[in-house]
Amino acid sequence: MTKTKRCWWPGNDPLYIAYHDEEWGVPIHDDRLLFEFLCLEGQQAGLSWITVLKKRDHYRRRFKGFDANKLARLSDGAIEQLLQDPGLIRNRLKLFSIRGNAQAFLKAQEEFDSFDNYVWSFVDGQPLDGKRRGRADVPATSPQSDALSKDLKKRGFKFIGSTICYAFMQAAGLVNDHTGNCFRYRELKNYQA
Repeated sequence: MTKTKRCWWPGNDPLYIAYHDEEWGVPIHDDRLLFEFLCLEGQQAGLSWITVLKKRDHYRRRFKGFDANKLARLSDGAIEQLLQDPGLIRNRLKLFSIRGNAQAFLKAQEEFDSFDNYVWSFVDGQPLDGKRRGRADVPATSPQSDALSKDLKKRGFKFIGSTICYAFMQAAGLVNDHTGNCFRYRELKNYQA
């Protein structure tokens, strides 16, 4: 039996493998899901992605399914209560950033008719093909993530530095950074949304 070849980073963790095999790098055009991915990448700052992935379902429950309209109206008191929840990453700035990002997201959504239109404009509407041969070829940032980060900051988003934006772009399929020997690279190269 041949072993499935995949990127190095999911290791042997079944949750990580499922995320890699089914979600990571699939082009997303749903505004709610794009918002969720952006928020969760911001929660990751300084931590490993597996930490956030293990808490993702809890974040979805506590943060109203990442419904930006509801999150934009969260009170300070509601966020203070969330800071007591051990199922979340209890960083005050990170948790408060979700409300602020929801407010900024709604403005961008209105300006561009959708957040999808806005975010995909940074890659001219098509996923970038990373053509990565191995781990050493995968960058932490790109000119596109630099531009996205700068523009998001200008719009009032928080926890969206270029490295976070690049991780978001990888996860949401704006760039295909599966390595060439990974079975998902070809599948996503030919992916039709």
